[in-house]
Amino acid sequence: MTRAKKASPTGSVDLMALAECVEQFASRTVVLFGDFIADEYQFGDISRVSREAPVLILRHRETKLLPGGGANAANNFVALGARVLPVTALGEDAAGHALRGFFRELRVDVSGMVPVKGWTTPTKTRFLAGWAHTVGQQVLRVDREPLAPLPEGARRKLTDKLALKLRSADALAVSDYGFGVADPQAVRGARTRLKKSAPITLDARHSLHDYAKSRITSATPNEAELEAQHHVSIGQDVQALERCGNVTLAHMRLRALLTTRGRDGMVLFEPGKLFKQIPVHGSNQAVDVTGAGDTVLAAYTLALACGASPFEAAHIANIAGGVVVMKRGTATVSRGELLGAIRQEAGGAAC
Repeated sequence: MTRAKKASPTGSVDLMALAECVEQFASRTVVLFGDFIADEYQFGDISRVSREAPVLILRHRETKLLPGGGANAANNFVALGARVLPVTALGEDAAGHALRGFFRELRVDVSGMVPVKGWTTPTKTRFLAGWAHTVGQQVLRVDREPLAPLPEGARRKLTDKLALKLRSADALAVSDYGFGVADPQAVRGARTRLKKSAPITLDARHSLHDYAKSRITSATPNEAELEAQHHVSIGQDVQALERCGNVTLAHMRLRALLTTRGRDGMVLFEPGKLFKQIPVHGSNQAVDVTGAGDTVLAAYTLALACGASPFEAAHIANIAGGVVVMKRGTATVSRGELLGAIRQEAGGAAC
């Protein structure tokens, strides 16, 4: 493999063609297979300091529960106008019932959400504290996670649900947060049930290379996940970034690897090409990056499903990510917002 000495320029992209691609999102059906997480937000006003210990006492104001992890990716598919068919496992607990109810209200087919008795729906509870008329700041996060692997019976049900949903799918998006729903073997079998042209995209928090034989089209790790996979620190070392990206690209036999780098934008790797750096869209001072990777996965997958090249799809995902990080908490980007951002950029480029 020939190693490039430097990144290629970002190149030009037809922004109006990107808008036309986004207009097609509503005609696509995507299966989302992976870990659903409940993102719970506890808002409170600071009332005083406790006499029992030097800690703040919060007067509870409200509780919000939003879809996180793969559920956030599914919610982004809905917001972008696509039909999403989620395949996941949920505990028969309050968080699991809340997530199922959330998507039922959005008129999403929830038949692929397998209830698992005695299993805990992964839940992240964030406590936000603030004075009256101020923005709350996160002071504590409590995570509740499954204490045991998924039962074999539940796994068989997931495999059957996945096979059924793939019949009508234009793409498969895999969201692996390490809670045991998504697994490489199930994804490997999915390819034979998909249309030949349908992409399989992957966002894996851990063990990206475990999917090397799963016939993934493209993966979307962030830089920290790529660093963990290769046991290196990349930082501003472009050669280290290039080396890690190309090794993963080749090892997984991907059509493309899209790596997100926060304020440094994105980098796209493709076989036989110099890697391309895409500057961050909008401000590099993000308000909240929670769930931004889920938005990137959704926009990137839909663009590929609509026939966009990896480079075009990466630009669409970059713009979607740039919009969502300016929102607080776990958020989504609507198709209208994405189209507006693309057209605004096109107008600026024309000046």
